[in-house]
Amino acid sequence: MFLRIVAESFARSPRRKLITGAALALGMAVATATLTVALSVGDRLAAEFRSLGANLLVTPNADTLPLEVGGVDYRPVNAGAYLSVDDLPKLKEIFWRNNIVGFTPFLDVPVGEVPVGVADLVDRAGPPHGMRANGSHADSPATNWDKKSGWGLMLIGTWVNHTISLSDGTVFTTGVEVTHPWWKIEDGGRWFNEQLTECVIGKNLASHKRIQVGDSISVGTIFSASHLQVTGILSTGGPEDDAILAPLSVAEQLANQPGKFRNLMVSAVVKPDDALGRRDPATLSPAEFDRWYCSAYISSIALQIQQTFPGADVQPIRQVSEGESRILGRISALLWVVTLAALVAAGLAVGATAATTVLERQKEVGLMKALGASKWLVGSFFLGEQVLLAVFGGGFGYLMGILLARWLSLSVFGVAAPASAILLPVALGLAVLVAVAGSLFPLRRAVRFDPAPILRGE
Repeated sequence: MFLRIVAESFARSPRRKLITGAALALGMAVATATLTVALSVGDRLAAEFRSLGANLLVTPNADTLPLEVGGVDYRPVNAGAYLSVDDLPKLKEIFWRNNIVGFTPFLDVPVGEVPVGVADLVDRAGPPHGMRANGSHADSPATNWDKKSGWGLMLIGTWVNHTISLSDGTVFTTGVEVTHPWWKIEDGGRWFNEQLTECVIGKNLASHKRIQVGDSISVGTIFSASHLQVTGILSTGGPEDDAILAPLSVAEQLANQPGKFRNLMVSAVVKPDDALGRRDPATLSPAEFDRWYCSAYISSIALQIQQTFPGADVQPIRQVSEGESRILGRISALLWVVTLAALVAAGLAVGATAATTVLERQKEVGLMKALGASKWLVGSFFLGEQVLLAVFGGGFGYLMGILLARWLSLSVFGVAAPASAILLPVALGLAVLVAVAGSLFPLRRAVRFDPAPILRGE
């Protein structure tokens, strides 16, 4: 009997039912779309933020005080501590290894321009026993070459597109093209080949020295010298514009530090810091520490990298990581506000139509109460009708929301957001909640009707 009455009531006033269903469908469509995007926005934006470059800096823990000018380390090549290139594959063995999208080692070496004759002699001399402190060879007639050209150059050894073998048998390709994607080679040039003695020149240095693509330069230290073919002019907007960039193997030879590097830039996909992510790990309880360690906070990834490199100091690059966290947090908050606004609007529309329905059917309510229907039974008839509307409206709104989320994701990220089946019961539950909440005030009025005045027509 109850279901029959609800079904017959549902068939009445189809226009009003259509308005209520449309309001619920639109509300659930917006809610489904924003929730779908919100579920993937963190990963999507985190991946997009990797175009901003690395967000972790790894340096030797026992390093000496750096002498930096314009962001470039000018310590002598034999000063300071170093890290081993052989340890780099371990970065892809940590718990969050899949979040490590790239890393690039750097080795800064102060060098001087070497005349061709001196460079040839240095190359033939082999070990640096015949070298003087100024970089010239003891038997060379050009013993004052450094006074002509000076030692004011910086060579930065690094990787561009380097492939390393991992312990699981796979390979991983990384380098500045991954961690520093905004570094650009100007037209007419290319990055150096790491298997050859090639280099690129910062645009400021190239302009000052009048070096062009295709030229050859010779640079040296007290340990070695090298001929380098210029393959491109580099523009970074940083201190690299005044430096020479060459393969890491060249810098290792010039610094007499085979298999070593001084700084490592790591690009990792992280989640925005929340209250737990900003806490000091030493103050966490065992349960909190496990949850912190198993979350992709930049601090937890930094700790795991430091455990991999016991002699290293790992620090987040705050300008990048904090900027990412702020943007992700604000976008997530905006999506939740839009979702809440859509639900409130749907609830108001449901409340308006429910109030009209109650006024139109007050004689029916009066008759039911006169026949002995309880307040609960009267309210249940109206609520059953609203729940049935909510199921249809929520289901249709879910389908609309999936299409809307796909369009939004394609417009913003260029990739369609995957449909989440778990959101179907969420959409239906929200629709029922909105329908019930929007109907509570009209239903409260309905169950309080006095049947006598209603039946008398007063």
